[in-house]
Amino acid sequence: MRKRTTTSSRPAPPGDLTHSTKPTRPWHVGYRRRALLTDAATALVTSVAAIAIPVGGAPASVRWGVALLLPGVWILMLQLFHGYEQRFLGITTDEYRSVARAAISLGVVAVLSSWVMHFELARGLVLIVVPMLMLLGLVSRNLLRRSLLRRRSNGRDTQRTVVIGNIRTVGPMIRQLQAAPGEGMHVVGACVSGITNGGDFSSEVEGIPVFGYPEEALHAIDLLNAEVVAVSGDPDLSGRALRRLAWSLEERAVDLVVATGLLDVAGPRLSIRPAAGMPLLHVERPAMSGARRVVKRAVDWCLALGLTIAALPVLVAIGIAIRLDSSGPVLFRQTRVGARGETFSMLKFRSMGVDAEQRLAQLTESADAGNTVLFKMRHDPRITRVGGFLRRYSLDELPQLVNVLRGEMSLVGPRPPLPAEVAGYESDAVRRLRVRPGLTGLWQVSGRSDLSWDESLRLDLWYVDNWSLVLDLQIIVRTARAVLRGKGAY
Repeated sequence: MRKRTTTSSRPAPPGDLTHSTKPTRPWHVGYRRRALLTDAATALVTSVAAIAIPVGGAPASVRWGVALLLPGVWILMLQLFHGYEQRFLGITTDEYRSVARAAISLGVVAVLSSWVMHFELARGLVLIVVPMLMLLGLVSRNLLRRSLLRRRSNGRDTQRTVVIGNIRTVGPMIRQLQAAPGEGMHVVGACVSGITNGGDFSSEVEGIPVFGYPEEALHAIDLLNAEVVAVSGDPDLSGRALRRLAWSLEERAVDLVVATGLLDVAGPRLSIRPAAGMPLLHVERPAMSGARRVVKRAVDWCLALGLTIAALPVLVAIGIAIRLDSSGPVLFRQTRVGARGETFSMLKFRSMGVDAEQRLAQLTESADAGNTVLFKMRHDPRITRVGGFLRRYSLDELPQLVNVLRGEMSLVGPRPPLPAEVAGYESDAVRRLRVRPGLTGLWQVSGRSDLSWDESLRLDLWYVDNWSLVLDLQIIVRTARAVLRGKGAY
């Protein structure tokens, strides 16, 4: 039986915590207000376009009617699709998904209404309004989220958070929250169970002061003026005890979040499924199957074809530069492992001397040779002058558009591994092979060659389990920024 600590043995909280006050306006209020204003501005810009562009032969009266109704209807559609819900704002991809669904649904409603009411609404007008709303809506939300992230990196627009749970789970949760300041949860205290050091609490866990056992959480919440309580997992804090805590927090206008214990599962795959009076957490199977796989393949092929045609002058110029810089072929072919373990010949612009493979063995012992699985050398002597430039901006990867067109790769996916790497895979890593490898992916936008093997594997597995078209679009946009910076590529 554990020994309870007394109030006198509880460590004294820092002064800035005991005398702090709650912010007069929660962060999400200002964010929602800015989102409403930008959404209204988006609708107004689209309305002006609807009036100014005489598309599809729509009469002026119709265009003016659309322009007058659009701002209110657009905000209403966003509201219906949870575009202003606090749990999605500034954090998850659901915010982007809400914008996309609202725009598509608005187009469907317009077409059906026109058909049912026998009202002639020009199709060209719909084709202008809906894409503009979606594009401008996504861009404006992205700018809002980036502004929020900057403020949170400076310690603003965060929520004071108290973590409650068992000593084995509190520490990892605190570390994860501290490593992700963009989530906006600033941990200021903890209430911990399972301490077996004679009844005396350690003064801190991961640098966060401990204020007693979970049963004393309400005292800590009031003392610290907490805005969020995060329950990391405690066998004594479940069922009736957790319900009573939720009631007490409701009276204090404090949010409650509970860790599921599931790692790397995105929100869209989680839902509550009531059964026998119990709220069960339902985890959807990964979406990369059936019709969604066909849709991804179709989008890959269309985009790859368009990019290949647009990049033809660049491809020719790079080929000429490689031939002038060093002897040898323009393209480098290498056997890689694709979906379901099938091998294929991956194409790249040659960025090394023709004897690169022969010199590899003497370089693998270098201390500057990447991580424990992937050979990446920061100052590889085999790289040519043109090759260094191509690698810095990932231009050597452009021929892989051909692999995408042939169905061997995808635009977005896990990094294509070598057969030797796959031979050393553990059981978890084999799951990377469930989908086509990508020309880019989370590994490309999260550090590129600077990532350790464990980090690369974690990102690839997260992508396999949580794929969506919206996620692919985000990765493609982030890839452009990462390539332009040229950081982490060598």
